[in-house]
Parts: sequence; structure tokens; C-alpha cells
Amino acid sequence: MSDSHQQNYQRFIDEVTANRIMWGLRFGDEWVVCDSNEFEDTEVMPLWSTEAEAKVQCVDEWADYEPFEIALGEFLEIWVEDLSEDGVRIGPNWDEELDGIEVDVLNLVKDLA
Repeated sequence: MSDSHQQNYQRFIDEVTANRIMWGLRFGDEWVVCDSNEFEDTEVMPLWSTEAEAKVQCVDEWADYEPFEIALGEFLEIWVEDLSEDGVRIGPNWDEELDGIEVDVLNLVKDLA
């Protein structure tokens, strides 16, 4: 993992912990998920710690998507179990090229604790 990816991850943890929100991209009921670059047959849900960073991704194939706020409490109470059961990993604060680390959702929860 590159230093910049590790820094983006740590910033995600710090900002989400402080602000109690994170941002995904949504169009209607559909959330953005991508194929993993690291694991076969695995999806990754990119999430960002700021609305502005999420908004940068709303281009090309995701032009119709919009940043959507997810409260940390809701994420922990509702999302974690479903994402874990489905084997979906999290892409925290991915950059403009959709590059960054892919973390297991339970490891993310530990880091947020």
C-alpha cells in the first residue's frame, strides 16, 4: 500500500470519526460499487469522508449519481452486517482514478472504534 493510500485511509478514519458521516454515490436506489482490483469475484463500495471528494467522482458513467450522506451510526447498525455477508469491501477515500486501498468492512469498523 502506498503512503498516499495509507494517508487517505487514515484521513477517512479521522474525518468520519470526527464528523460522524461518510459519503457514497447513489442514483435512485442504486449505490456505486466496483469490481475489486485485488480480489476475484469481489465488489468494493467506495466511500469518502467529504461530500466534495465524492462529488469529484460524479462524471462519465457516474454522471447521474450524487453524493449521499451515510450517518456513521446507520452505517454501523445497518450497513456493516449486509456488506460483510455479501463480501463487499470498502474503498475509503479513493482518489480521482478510483485508486486506493480495499478494506474488509469489519476491519474498517475496528479502525473507526
